[in-house]
Amino acid sequence: MPIVYRVDHESRVVVAAGKGTLTDADVFSYQREVWSRADVAGYNELIDMTGVKQISLPSAERVRDLAELAAGMDNNASKSRLAIVASGDGAFGLGRMFQSYRELNPQSTKEVGVFRTMPGALAWLRIDHSLAMPEST
Repeated sequence: MPIVYRVDHESRVVVAAGKGTLTDADVFSYQREVWSRADVAGYNELIDMTGVKQISLPSAERVRDLAELAAGMDNNASKSRLAIVASGDGAFGLGRMFQSYRELNPQSTKEVGVFRTMPGALAWLRIDHSLAMPEST
């Protein structure tokens, strides 16, 4: 599976990691599966894209579509943060595009930050300890 995740209830964060080739279907499935769970409402999110070798999207418009879907699934009762770690230029650029679409969406209650390194992302999420990354199945 190109995206694996684990829920850290103690830190109130969903930790996800992408691997190999990431497709449109992978990203949308992850969004729907994780953020339809009641037990993670209001949690922060950390997505590690450093293991992604290729991102296969039919068009850049899908980034906007994903941002709209995600904003519509946000918990309106609380604000949270999403940190994307993307060391590669392609993933970093798509992450920034996603960040911009989320900022423009009035439904969005999740603040998005895009980082080149894990320590920067963890600091922004206000997490002062390392997080166990999800295991590939």
